[in-house]
Amino acid sequence: MVVVPKAESRWSVSQVYDDLSGRILKGEFRPGEALSEIKMAAHYGLSRTPIRQAFHRLSVEGLLSIVPQVGSFVAPIQLSAVRDAQFVRQTVECRAVRSAALATGDEKERVLNGLLKEQAGIISRHDHYGFFSSDEDLHRALMLIAGHPHVWDFILSMKTQLDRLRYLSLESQDWLEMIFHQHEQLVKCVLAHDADGAVALMETHLHSASLALEKIAVDHAEFFEDSPPPPGGTPPKSF
Repeated sequence: MVVVPKAESRWSVSQVYDDLSGRILKGEFRPGEALSEIKMAAHYGLSRTPIRQAFHRLSVEGLLSIVPQVGSFVAPIQLSAVRDAQFVRQTVECRAVRSAALATGDEKERVLNGLLKEQAGIISRHDHYGFFSSDEDLHRALMLIAGHPHVWDFILSMKTQLDRLRYLSLESQDWLEMIFHQHEQLVKCVLAHDADGAVALMETHLHSASLALEKIAVDHAEFFEDSPPPPGGTPPKSF
């Protein structure tokens, strides 16, 4: 088991939940790994009650499986939920990027070019987790520019299982460089007010991500609740 550092000060239930969920998302705790209430209580400097409450929240989010009289285990990744989240992203973000391309204002150029500059630096430092965060910021920025500030929150609420799989993709530097190149082309179209080009690039961007995630699902089949398609098989269109 990955050891959680002892806290120097008292943690709240929300802080414990955030810390554990982040570790599960990043793969520090792998699917099937046991998490002990007693050990977690000792490391966080808390009683078992708040740990149990945090575990319950993780269970509701589909990140932890609690088996009465047996223990708590990191839940497998739900491939069906991954596909649903990717379908929503493809449907919503392609429409949003059209609106973003048609939007006017100097702030758009400053924000998007600033994020590209940030991502270039992150890639040069091989900061894979940093790239994940900046990638989120870029997609959120496009949604804001499109005039839908609350839609990204909706997407966030349903892509927990997708993000678990996306973190596995961060192990490849070549993958990050390819995604960054796609971001550059996408931003170029948005700033040129090329709505059709922006939509086409977003479709390509999200589709290439789907294909890569499918391969990861096959390579790490033991992490999943439902079986991925066999190598060479045809994945569902929404994935």
